[in-house]
Amino acid sequence: MAASLHLNVRSLNAPFHLKPVAKQSPRPASSIRCASAAAAPPKRYSITLLPGDGIGPEVISVAKNVLKLAGSLEGIDFIFQEMPMGGAALDLTGVPLPEETLSAAQKADAVLLGAIGGYKWDKNEKHLKPETGLLQLREGLKVFANLRPATVLPQLVDSSTLKKDVAEGVDLMVVRELTGGIYFGKPRGFGTNEKGEEIGFNTEVYATYEIDRIARVAFEIARKRRGQLCSVDKANVLEASMLWRKRITAIAADYPDVELSHMYVDNAAMQLVRYPKQFDTIVTNNIFGDILSDEASMITGSIGMLPSASLGESGPGLFEPIHGSAPDIAGQDKANPLATILSAAMLLKYGLGEVNAAKRIENAVLDTLNKGFRTGDIYSAGNKLVGCKEMGEAVLKSVDSPVPAAM
Repeated sequence: MAASLHLNVRSLNAPFHLKPVAKQSPRPASSIRCASAAAAPPKRYSITLLPGDGIGPEVISVAKNVLKLAGSLEGIDFIFQEMPMGGAALDLTGVPLPEETLSAAQKADAVLLGAIGGYKWDKNEKHLKPETGLLQLREGLKVFANLRPATVLPQLVDSSTLKKDVAEGVDLMVVRELTGGIYFGKPRGFGTNEKGEEIGFNTEVYATYEIDRIARVAFEIARKRRGQLCSVDKANVLEASMLWRKRITAIAADYPDVELSHMYVDNAAMQLVRYPKQFDTIVTNNIFGDILSDEASMITGSIGMLPSASLGESGPGLFEPIHGSAPDIAGQDKANPLATILSAAMLLKYGLGEVNAAKRIENAVLDTLNKGFRTGDIYSAGNKLVGCKEMGEAVLKSVDSPVPAAM
């Protein structure tokens, strides 16, 4: 029997270890409400908002409004706390992740991040770069499993840079190990070689437990999707990848219902462009997942459409769009807020177990696209070009729709 996976995912019928939510009050068993019956007390969750830099504040503002409305329609109250992070925190406090911000994130039920970084801070020393704050946040929250879905919606298939027959029907999930590998491995740094030349070095290192736990996450997700898991590595060259393949293969014995395959990362990068429909669930290490998930995003038509979730064994999850801070369009009402809105839906589904509220948001996004609303990154002739705020308003109008939108 497969060992139980202790990943902090709160969702219906999930195979993960589910933690009781102390702040929740059970909903009435009957959907019939009597005027004389006392209303059930609302469920309350604390959400730490990290707007960050560039377009981050714009998309977070929109997602917050969508969260509030979807929650209110499902009897949920949110307590929001906005905290500085990234470049904004550097300007305010001199560090990219203030202690107060990390503490607020750790105490919350979930964390929603906008975006970090910008040209202004590019020349900072490493410990004073906005991106360092993000690595510190992930480490502080102890999240290790990054889920990045990439689905080509019928409404946006023509936005893909790939031919329609290649992009149509793509629906894959990249499961990225988030806290190990070359981004965190030691030794790392600068030095000189035997010729006196300056060198920079990093270490790609994984322990068995790090591989095993991300493998179980990936197998469980594949089991709930189409039952296929492709492990991506570079086992023909890298010892860390040799261990990775060995452990993934060993864990597969606990999941006989999931079809496991292996692929070298260079081939995987090629196959994602050549025939992406072959993939169901992909599991890979930190750096490969970082690259492949961004590549997969462009199959969908825009990186502005893709959400992500980062989860750990306990504590709050971190939810964020995978796009950057886009400083070139910041403050111009040009940002696409849909990835952040869909990240809020993932927050509800995976972080809080509020599946109905999450579905409201997902349906609202589809309904908005069905109505032809498009930001510049996904615009095509015949649709209505809108800005960040108007796209958010359109989604809000659709959140209360009782009819599920057609895919």
